[in-house]
Amino acid sequence: MTEPREIGLDDVEVRGAIVVDRTPRGGLLPRRLPAWARAQVPDRFMVQTTAESAGIRLAFRTSASVLELDVLATRMAADESVQLPPSRYELTEDRAVVARASAVAGSRYVFSFERPLGYVVQGPPVTVRFTGLGGAERQFELWLPYTDEVELIAMRADAPVSRPSANEALRWLHHGSSISHGYRADSTTGTWPVVAALRAGVDLTSVAFSGNAMLDAFTARTMRDAPADLISLKAGINLVNGDVMRMRAFRPAVHGFLDTIRDGHPDTPIVVASPIWCEPVEESAGPTVQDPSKAYEWSIAGGTRDDVVAGRLSLRSIRDALAEIVASRASTDPNLRYLDGLDLYGRADAERMPLPDNLHPGPDAQRHIGERFADLVLVPQTLAGIVDHPSR
Repeated sequence: MTEPREIGLDDVEVRGAIVVDRTPRGGLLPRRLPAWARAQVPDRFMVQTTAESAGIRLAFRTSASVLELDVLATRMAADESVQLPPSRYELTEDRAVVARASAVAGSRYVFSFERPLGYVVQGPPVTVRFTGLGGAERQFELWLPYTDEVELIAMRADAPVSRPSANEALRWLHHGSSISHGYRADSTTGTWPVVAALRAGVDLTSVAFSGNAMLDAFTARTMRDAPADLISLKAGINLVNGDVMRMRAFRPAVHGFLDTIRDGHPDTPIVVASPIWCEPVEESAGPTVQDPSKAYEWSIAGGTRDDVVAGRLSLRSIRDALAEIVASRASTDPNLRYLDGLDLYGRADAERMPLPDNLHPGPDAQRHIGERFADLVLVPQTLAGIVDHPSR
């Protein structure tokens, strides 16, 4: 039996990252925001959520039966002593999961909303090991855990590893909230954007940040500069969660976000998706708060319907405004489309697959949303030949 031998990190291709940094130890650190944008991140929670590896994977060819990665992984934790759950790494081939491995992150980012400290407790690297992969040459994508920041330090295999064949798939760039980031999904390939990407066979780059789909200008500029054949923006729930904006500011902020993306992508199709169903803030204003009568996570509305009349945001008012904004731009922007979030997950879906904390989809609903998005948006775009769009 051949022992795994170290291979060069340049023999793998990082996909789904905005930039990939070389670290002082010679490792690779994929990032979903460039350095200039990270310097503008406004709070400590967003520091970590933007560092996490949602949608990031390694692509390569090999006939190895054993594959090992040494990673320095950092996962968010409420304190320095709470036991971290294992983080899941997944291998896909031909859009299907063929192997899984788990490892507990060696480092932790100490943060909770009750104690928003935001500091790193450095720990050791850990090894992620896949076995029984077979002996024929195959092309894999190795998906990193959406819960962790992951620096790839070393890679080993019991057969040569080479870069993958050229990726000709449609390049899909997506921005959204924790629902798109994957909170409460059971694995990275179970987050709805990855479910959709694998179902449709497209090349995903996710700039979805838990708690931080806030129409931030630095996110819009990041998307403006990133290559894409199709762009989607799923906006609304975080603005209600934090009660951070009124309707007077919301409308021009959406226009400005789209204008900035259009500066770099004048003709690229853009899909603006409104929020999925979330009963407590459908008609009432945010913020979303925890129900004090319950000992478990359960979100309720902190505002009222009367607050919406006064200009605060509910999900219904956001859907109405987004539909109107897209319609108003359509005469000069024929490549802009509105997608009602209720077509992805509506009231009837919530009755069959209730939100476990009254806010975030569970694993079943995550997969359902991904399949719906693929069938409504990605597969039709792919079949229409958008891969040959002039943005390439």
